[in-house]
Amino acid sequence: MQSASLLRRESILSSIITDTRPQAALVLADGTTFLGRSIGAAGMVNAEVVFNTSMTGYQEILTDPSYTGQIVTLTYPHIGNVGVNREDCESKRVYAAGLIIRCASPVVSNFRAEHSLGEYLKHSGVVGISDIDTRRLTRILRSKGAQPGAIIAAEQGELSAGQIAEAARAAASWGSMVGRDLAKEVTTDKPYEWTEGTWTLKGAEGEPGFTRPDTSRFHVVAYDFGVKRNILRLLADRGIRVTVVPAQTPASDVLAMNPDGVFLSNG
Repeated sequence: MQSASLLRRESILSSIITDTRPQAALVLADGTTFLGRSIGAAGMVNAEVVFNTSMTGYQEILTDPSYTGQIVTLTYPHIGNVGVNREDCESKRVYAAGLIIRCASPVVSNFRAEHSLGEYLKHSGVVGISDIDTRRLTRILRSKGAQPGAIIAAEQGELSAGQIAEAARAAASWGSMVGRDLAKEVTTDKPYEWTEGTWTLKGAEGEPGFTRPDTSRFHVVAYDFGVKRNILRLLADRGIRVTVVPAQTPASDVLAMNPDGVFLSNG
């Protein structure tokens, strides 16, 4: 009788050989087209296409508010091997408009993993494409700069010529990020306090998790222009109680809180 692990390996190998995943296409505004496979939700998204050279941290990149309105290309070729968990998000949801990668790992292997990358993208309604030449795409973006593009992913099977043409029209007509008030789109609705520290193998309860440091040493007000949670955690680790305020908060309101410092987040 075959073991469960052997059956799983055979299933993975079979899916790689037959590749029954739905087809996807990336079309840039200049008409350049890449055909690949869907790794997320079915449908189409058009946005500005950019690239990120990080070797790790794909979950943090996807949930970074800085990538609002952008389709992110990851230049590192093998993505997804450690899966996704609820603790590594930089915000409350995925902000990247879409994801482009070279190869999606068929295996998830990490004790903290709760979902595969593909499952996470589908659950979040994010369209993604894999199995394209990301080196070629990155060279285009490096030489020509970030440009509009569209990803279209089939529900199942192959895309039609009409669907790819639709993506080309969407990419060509997208426009630009110039003049868009992105901070207003991602900032918090109301002020809140932050005291949570960074994640360790021995967290607040002695088990893997986030720490609860003493944050009574200083008080800092942080303007949220798209702040990442780990920045707030690092401040808390240094004994700082952080009050996060919306991007449009008047300076007089902040000074009335009598803080020891004011922090302007990235975003």
